[in-house]
Amino acid sequence: MVSCSSPGLTGLPGGGYPQKVMSTIPSSPSSSPSRPATAVILAAGRGTRMRSEHPKVMHPLAGRPMLRHLLDNAEQVFDRIVVVIGPGMEEVAALAAPHVAVVQADRLGTAHAALQAQAYFGTGDVAVLYGDNPLITAQTMRDLLACRRLPGVGLALLAMRPANPGRYGRVVTQGDEVVRIVEWADATPDERAIDLCNAGVLCADAHDFRRWLDAVRNDNAQGEYYLGDVVTQAVADGVGVRAVVAAEDELRGINSRAELAVAEASVQQRLRHAAMEKGVTLVAPDTVFLCADTVLAPDVVIHPHVVFGPGVTVERDVEVRSFSHLEGCVVRHGALIGPYARLRPGSDVGAHAHVGNFVELKATTLGEGAKANHLTYLGNAQVGARSNIGAGTITCNYDGVFKHTTIIGEGSFVGSDSILVAPVTLGAGTLTAAGSVITDDVPDDAMAFGRVKQENRAGYARTFRDRLKAAKERG
Repeated sequence: MVSCSSPGLTGLPGGGYPQKVMSTIPSSPSSSPSRPATAVILAAGRGTRMRSEHPKVMHPLAGRPMLRHLLDNAEQVFDRIVVVIGPGMEEVAALAAPHVAVVQADRLGTAHAALQAQAYFGTGDVAVLYGDNPLITAQTMRDLLACRRLPGVGLALLAMRPANPGRYGRVVTQGDEVVRIVEWADATPDERAIDLCNAGVLCADAHDFRRWLDAVRNDNAQGEYYLGDVVTQAVADGVGVRAVVAAEDELRGINSRAELAVAEASVQQRLRHAAMEKGVTLVAPDTVFLCADTVLAPDVVIHPHVVFGPGVTVERDVEVRSFSHLEGCVVRHGALIGPYARLRPGSDVGAHAHVGNFVELKATTLGEGAKANHLTYLGNAQVGARSNIGAGTITCNYDGVFKHTTIIGEGSFVGSDSILVAPVTLGAGTLTAAGSVITDDVPDDAMAFGRVKQENRAGYARTFRDRLKAAKERG
């Protein structure tokens, strides 16, 4: 899966300057006290190419900020995590909590950014990761640490063999050893022919890392301190440098909206594959979009063109039909959703309940076996077990300032085109006549009529039409 014998990596950060600490809450205790490991995540980039007012690492992948993906995996591997942020990035610091966040006041390059976290390197191994490279798996992080801890290996790095190496930095090797990283612009034709490319992630002993970062210089066209120069420092010290080769999908960086879209496609493929491996049927996998936190139980069937927003849990034997959108909800076992259904945050669909076409639920509990099969809006409602909601029913839950609750008891039947003006309670076993406007509570087992009494006028339709025709002829 990952090899520590083939080399690979380039471009990183450097420098050594004062730091501002945003948070000093430690990460979880070390799982290997004899050799603790620290991850430094560089997240100070403004993401100019994103054309956004938001920090780059806050842009979502599968409904979750890209930094959160990286943190989730790093938390499985490292004993301490430090996130380097830019000035004014309080939202990034909040997302990183409870991990330490330090501020890179001046953006002078990746090596300079890494050095801002040196006070938290500790005495074990340190890996420098990138917040805009969020798809590295926990296993690849473990492989990087394992490679670094091999006898004779002082520096380990991540590399890849992309389908299109393009302008990536190339990893130059002799046998299993990395001898240098060469940027594409500086590479010879022979070096550009190398297919092993730098991913920018480094791992070394904390003491060595500090020393190498301090030695990085900024004598380049950009005047910046580059983390990739640490490789040169390590080689010059006679330290063994090895590369861990991982999949391109894990190591691709995200610097633009187009690259964000490519990464989203990669994440979706992972999520779909994982769901199917756990026993979920995706009838047309490429048309189903999941969130990183979507929970689908075995024997769930998802039809084409279904979208899951954040916070969805679906229990066993649920069927979700096409063109449905679910977010912030729970669907209990055996329920049927869609087609063309929308479940909004706060909704809880009971076991064997039905939510049909063009039905929307918001902050609503639909009891076991209850049905709302057509053209219905239920907001801030509690619907009892086995109740039936007729087509065209709506709960009027909002008065322009406050949201109000509608309660429908068990075994009730709400007739088509009923308007339930909250706050209102329909007792158990009630029946609401079609076309009713219900403004008062309905006792158990009562039938409510809330419509104007019908009046039939004999012959009036013909008289009315004749009058209209005459008016038309007069012009």
